[in-house]
Amino acid sequence: MIELIIVISVILILTAIAVPAYRQHVLRAREVVLKEDLDSMRRAIDQFTQDKVKAPQSLDDLVSAGYLRALPKDPITGAKDTWEPESDDSIAQLGQTDSGIVDVHSGSKALSSEGTSYNSW
Repeated sequence: MIELIIVISVILILTAIAVPAYRQHVLRAREVVLKEDLDSMRRAIDQFTQDKVKAPQSLDDLVSAGYLRALPKDPITGAKDTWEPESDDSIAQLGQTDSGIVDVHSGSKALSSEGTSYNSW
């Protein structure tokens, strides 16, 4: 009986150590995916603006024009419709006819493991 209690205690101690580490790894994996998604959407916005000589008016324009296969799901909020596009009235390049979206951010107001807000990335 004592051996069983010792084995269960050791398992509980190991679990108490492993669960927080696992959660931290999952959080960091989501943050890496967020950074990659933001980078690919920003490159698509820039490429759209250069090719079409106008900025996209919505993120759906990037999908319909073929610059993205689909709008990625925000790994922090878990939804596709929480992206916050940043519009600007300035013209990025010569000959550009319309202003529009120049950047995109996560819609999450939570803090990252770095201590910054996800919507500031």
